Amino acid sequence: MTTTEATAPAQGPGDGFHVFDTTLRDGAQREGINLTVADKLTIARHLDEFGVGFIEGGWPGANPRDTEFFARARAEIDFKHAQLVAFGATRRAGGSAAEDPQVRALLESGAPVITLVAKSHDRHVELALRTTLDENLAMVSDTVSYLVSQGRRVFVDCEHFFDGYRANAEYAKSVVRTAHEAGADVVILCDTNGGMLPAQVAAVVSTVLADTGARLGIHAQDDTGCAVANTLAAVDAGATHVQCTANGYGERVGNANLFPVVAALEIKYGRTVLPEGALAEMTRISHAIAEVVNLTPSTHQPYVGVSAFAHKAGLHASAIKVDPDLYQHIDPERVGNTMRMLVSDMAGRASIELKGKELGVDLGGDRALVARVVERVKERELSGYTYEAADASFELLLRAEVEGRARKYFRTESWRAIVEDRPDGTHANEATVKLWAKGERIVATAEGNGPVNALDRALRVALERFYPQLEKFELIDYKVRILEGKHGTESTTRVLISTTDGTREWSTVGVAPNVIAASWQALEDAFTYGLLHAGIEPAE
Repeated sequence: MTTTEATAPAQGPGDGFHVFDTTLRDGAQREGINLTVADKLTIARHLDEFGVGFIEGGWPGANPRDTEFFARARAEIDFKHAQLVAFGATRRAGGSAAEDPQVRALLESGAPVITLVAKSHDRHVELALRTTLDENLAMVSDTVSYLVSQGRRVFVDCEHFFDGYRANAEYAKSVVRTAHEAGADVVILCDTNGGMLPAQVAAVVSTVLADTGARLGIHAQDDTGCAVANTLAAVDAGATHVQCTANGYGERVGNANLFPVVAALEIKYGRTVLPEGALAEMTRISHAIAEVVNLTPSTHQPYVGVSAFAHKAGLHASAIKVDPDLYQHIDPERVGNTMRMLVSDMAGRASIELKGKELGVDLGGDRALVARVVERVKERELSGYTYEAADASFELLLRAEVEGRARKYFRTESWRAIVEDRPDGTHANEATVKLWAKGERIVATAEGNGPVNALDRALRVALERFYPQLEKFELIDYKVRILEGKHGTESTTRVLISTTDGTREWSTVGVAPNVIAASWQALEDAFTYGLLHAGIEPAE
């Protein structure tokens, strides 16, 4: 590929409105994110599948990783919806764009679209670039026109635009006008410091649009917690290009979050900005990207968080039983999410009935049964249990009430866990369990990297002969909380365990004065629930 060749533009919902994602560049500046080239390629595939129009891949020439990404993306990804974008700066002061090595690297990336960052704040020009205001305009004009002459589509990010506009509005607008007249398709007004509010953004965007005639975009940081609102305010004022990052990743507190911005545009504004059917994949895409960057998905993120459509209060549940729309602003299935009922000591009959339906347990309209479950939940939560984050334990409780007996695949005779502190500073953890299963008494011992892990292994040693399905079970999360009431080592302990069989995940809870005893309860529930959903009939 020569420096003047680029991949053909992909086809999307149209060029009238741009959804531009900068997760791979701006989002990667978040503390705790360190993407490999393979990570970036995976995220780019997810974003293209979601249907964004543009994916900013990084700064080729600035570091080897980004240069490699563009080379591999061209060879390995067949973009269906998105166009790949290379990011870079205008030429150096006093030079020429045609001879600038960094501009040459942008062309060599092969990206069909190039975003240039330009200074639009007069003090930044003089103090950071150490050049004159006129030379900065020349840098913008020369670089844009040269890249356009080489067959590239050019967007210009006006860095610190809103702060620059406040300091010197005429100069900030002159940067926009210069970029537009040089051939930039879109000029993006950047709230780089993230200090703006929606009304301020709307006023500036509408004025700049009227005074320059340029097509405008918006890039909002979230330092005031208003990045999504600022982005939508800019759209209201006439911007037709929004720059966002998946899950709001970005430097400091982050950027405008791609998913609520897109959901608002599609659902609230009625704009078609994604391919047909893509919005329903939003929750899955959000969580998939979170897995790649190795950050736990935010449970309370709008639209895509697991708590986004979770209901706890009994009053809410009563209304939702009649009509879910009474306490939900959209149908969660539109964004690939689901409604969830949380069971707690706030639960009423409607909450239990809806939760039973969600879990596939038929309560048969039995009011007495439902009342017993409500009282059982309140009684258990008073002693420290919580079922909000332990659906599996709640389902076992519910089934026990419905069926009149608890599901039992084994009966515990006793267990013990030993931690040995050795003279060399190491520790040995050993557990022994004595169980009955299918009429047979089993004694099993195992070692682990902690007492709970040793108990988990001993339980498997004892039962895998009877239940080979246990081989698939894996403990993936373990949380301990000391509950109020007593102090220090006398306190009641709650343990939450998450388990997977490779297909589904489930969470269980145990409560006891002893952390190991609480862990054993949660382990028992985890094994019982997993076997139940593997279709195994109880042995006892």
